[in-house]
Amino acid sequence: PYFCSVRYGIAVFLLLCNVIIMSQRVCLSLTMIAMVNSTEPHGLSNTSTKELQDNIKRKSFAEWLDPSPFFFQNPVYNWSTEIQGIMLSSIFYGVLISQIPAGYLSGIYSLKKMIGFALLLSSLFTLLLPLAAEFGEILVIICRVIKGLFQGITLTTQQVIWIKWAPPLELGRLTALSLSGLLLGPCIVLLITGFICDSLGWPMVFYIFGACGCALSVLWFILFYEDPKDHPFISNREKEYITSALTQQVSSSTLIKVPIKAMLKSTPLWVISLCNFAFFWSNTFLSIYTPIYIDYKLHVDVKENGLLSSLPHLFAWIFAVLAGYMADIFQTRNTFSLVTIRKLFTSLGLLLPSLFSLCLLYLSSSYYATIIFLILANSTGSFAMGGLIINVLDIAPRYYGFLRGITNVIGLTGGLIASTVTGIILSEDAESPWLKIFLLMIANNMISLIFYLIFAKAEVQEWAKERQNTYL
Repeated sequence: PYFCSVRYGIAVFLLLCNVIIMSQRVCLSLTMIAMVNSTEPHGLSNTSTKELQDNIKRKSFAEWLDPSPFFFQNPVYNWSTEIQGIMLSSIFYGVLISQIPAGYLSGIYSLKKMIGFALLLSSLFTLLLPLAAEFGEILVIICRVIKGLFQGITLTTQQVIWIKWAPPLELGRLTALSLSGLLLGPCIVLLITGFICDSLGWPMVFYIFGACGCALSVLWFILFYEDPKDHPFISNREKEYITSALTQQVSSSTLIKVPIKAMLKSTPLWVISLCNFAFFWSNTFLSIYTPIYIDYKLHVDVKENGLLSSLPHLFAWIFAVLAGYMADIFQTRNTFSLVTIRKLFTSLGLLLPSLFSLCLLYLSSSYYATIIFLILANSTGSFAMGGLIINVLDIAPRYYGFLRGITNVIGLTGGLIASTVTGIILSEDAESPWLKIFLLMIANNMISLIFYLIFAKAEVQEWAKERQNTYL
């Protein structure tokens, strides 16, 4: 049975790891409210040395060694809004830097060690963040960047696992199930972080999520095996099913030559990258600015805003799992060709958010209409899990880790640009900023989708095939 198998156990385990990773990443956005003294004016971004020293209470050496303040008190800091913005965004630079090296090295070194140690170190730096905050904002930023480096390694290398563990007819649902943790994580954070801050104090948020990550990394080292042939608990039936279904095994322990020139000339790879740019653009914008839009449109209190902001992430997780399952069903029953399936789910993932964004702009006259269209605009992008997100594995399984890193870099660049452009428009346009922001996202989605529908492929490209020399 599918859901009693080892491969689905790995997918669920990766889901939990992704939930923890996103929790460690996003929780600062909410704890910042408790960490910063919002009742006093924030300092300027070019705060002098003396002013920086005033941000943190001076302590003696004995007081620094006393762990009780970190566990039982809620220190409050006078960080400027500029510093807060740098702290929140700094983790993305770490993720961005690590993508391509992690993708390339995933084809050489042990995935078990890379993922396990990256998750462990990300969790340790999460545990250290309250202590870093006591020493100053610079250490918090450094801590976040380093944590982003390790999270980027985990996010890229985990997808290479399915080269040896996912039968082609189950690739969509296994990938979608594991990656859906990235969508479920923010939902959980938005729901429980406020409660933890109120009852236990904001430092406990980092201690809880950090400790959970450490525990998961230990379990990962114990339970995960890179190849079905080596797993001690897998049944012979499942092992034979996986190995017989996979016609192309890619070694993860040998250095392979990457055909950069052929990749640069590959039109299918370019359109996947273009759609990743559009997907991350819309997903980042809708995820980050949903609470701000809810406050602008509905004027609700913070608790209700947090609850409403968590709903899109919950539905996005449901749609992601559904998309992977539907894509595999269509392929199993030969309902459509593989390239048609990829184009169908990519179209849903880019077209539906655009459609519901238009509805949000022009048809959301009531409270409930606004919430419904906002949830749908946020969550329907998850249908791309059955399309462009796994399309790279279709066209180049031999170089999947490296290409996944490249497409992630292009996508994350789109997300960073979206966040920056949105902030600029909101600060400079007082009349109709949201109209311009949503129309820009829609145009980006539509242009990328048109190119994808024309040029996308789903068969292994010539430059990605393993060549063997023949001697006479």
